[in-house]
Amino acid sequence: MNKIKKYYIIIPIITAILSLIVMVVTSINSKVVNKGYSYFTEDLNSNKISTVIVDTSPKMTVILNSGDKYSTDNPHTDTLKEKLLLNGIEVKDETTPPISKTIPSGILGLSLFAIVAMLVYKSKGGVSSVTSMEMQDFSKDKKAALNFDAVAGNEEAKESLMDVVDFLKNPEKYQKYGARMPKGVILYGDPGTGKTLLAKAVAGEAGVPFYALSGSDFVQVYVGVGAARVRNLFKKAKSQGKAVIFIDEIDAIGKARGNGKNGSSNDEKDQTLNALLTEMSGFGQEEGIVVIAATNRLDMLDKALLRPGRFDRHIEVALPDVNAREKILSLHLKNKPHENIDIKDIAKKTVYFSGAKLESLVNESAILAAKDNSDYITYDHIENAYSITLAGHEKKERSYLKEEDKLLTAYHEAGHGLVNMLLLPQDKVSKITIIPTTKGAGGYTLSIPEDTNYHRIDYLKNKIKVSLGGRAAEEIIFGKDKISTGAHGDISQTTDIALKMVTEYGMGETLGLINLSSVGPLYSSYGNSVIEECKNIVNDLYNETLKLLNKNRASLDKIAIELLEKETLHEDELNKLV
Repeated sequence: MNKIKKYYIIIPIITAILSLIVMVVTSINSKVVNKGYSYFTEDLNSNKISTVIVDTSPKMTVILNSGDKYSTDNPHTDTLKEKLLLNGIEVKDETTPPISKTIPSGILGLSLFAIVAMLVYKSKGGVSSVTSMEMQDFSKDKKAALNFDAVAGNEEAKESLMDVVDFLKNPEKYQKYGARMPKGVILYGDPGTGKTLLAKAVAGEAGVPFYALSGSDFVQVYVGVGAARVRNLFKKAKSQGKAVIFIDEIDAIGKARGNGKNGSSNDEKDQTLNALLTEMSGFGQEEGIVVIAATNRLDMLDKALLRPGRFDRHIEVALPDVNAREKILSLHLKNKPHENIDIKDIAKKTVYFSGAKLESLVNESAILAAKDNSDYITYDHIENAYSITLAGHEKKERSYLKEEDKLLTAYHEAGHGLVNMLLLPQDKVSKITIIPTTKGAGGYTLSIPEDTNYHRIDYLKNKIKVSLGGRAAEEIIFGKDKISTGAHGDISQTTDIALKMVTEYGMGETLGLINLSSVGPLYSSYGNSVIEECKNIVNDLYNETLKLLNKNRASLDKIAIELLEKETLHEDELNKLV
């Protein structure tokens, strides 16, 4: 509706142009030749005149018996009209302009007035147009309406949100016990876990208006605009009686406000946050408005936003476990033709996959099936899609690869695979390949980590050894002077694990059980000693990896040679070699 209003000004512009055209055409058609007064007296004496049209202008129009027309000067004498009448000439006294002229000129005047009025109104309402937000009620789209059946996994999160739905549907049931409706719900967790999907399902289940916005919609350059938008949002929601407001990425406006210690203040964001806090405190439980917010960074949000009475419930939307992954895969495969697919096996393989990543996996397999003109999505399509999702598409053109580069890649990936099989047998190596991918990898080793919530220190150390296995294999086979840049990604991963062990997990000597991010301004003073300890941990683990590979040199050679021949090895083939 607002978009249509923008074009209302076109109507008076069109009418003004049309009336102007009519006036021009009329004036052209009514244009007559001007003659001197002497011609008029000659025609009068010769009885050639039929009609004389007189008006307030200094000219009069003369119509001859032949039908010809001309204009001449009007002397404005008292006897002229009498003289004309005595000669049997019709005199038309047009003191008011004809309708053919008054209507177009009147329409033109009204159109110009309307254009000016609209422009003035628009200029005055400029600020309001900036502060207003175009909000679509997604619950009105019945085709896109969701319910909790459309959300697989996250049973705990759904259970918590079902209470909110029941509140919206049956408020009197809870009022009997004096229970207050939760004003706000924060959904937090990794990206792609289904936070937005859950919020839509709440509105779909409750059958109330659902307004979905992003935190960035409130962020503006001009101070006060974001705050005004927050007020307009709640004003519109209140007019609906019951409504669900969903604010995605709320950390865009809800970050902890600056206090001069750990960051500078941002006036616009602070004002927007203050407006949100005020509005959430301002509406009562009888209004039936629930605010659902989603964020990946709960730790960054302002404490005033998270207190009871504002966002009462904090619901973690975690990565799906094996059972949840099985349900999500079943849901996405439900309307797709497939056969001979072991969903349980795929669920076990896709550890740490989010709901969005699982959907992408199924979609990628459907695309591969369509490209193959297959009647069904098969297990092979899923397997190929799994590799594409994690590592990218395999490069078709590989003739440019030198044999020595292929040999180096083979030993590098064999090093990763062998260390993984020896130290982390629970993390099954499903595939090793030396085929380059579109994501920049020269080859890769695909292992399926164990589905667990916690990792012990020995697991983390072994994980570092697996990452260093490629570089260690290069050094053993080609010598320290011939190591390559292929371990770039492995070193980044190793550094990240070692740093977290020392600074976050309390597994180091320098900080002991102190979390480095919590020490505030003292953070920088520990930098060098932390790096030194991480370096020592990684160096020690690297030396242990070298010893392990030297001890199992025969198995390393077997895997590398087989890789050179076949380019890709799967779990069953690897188990035969080692």
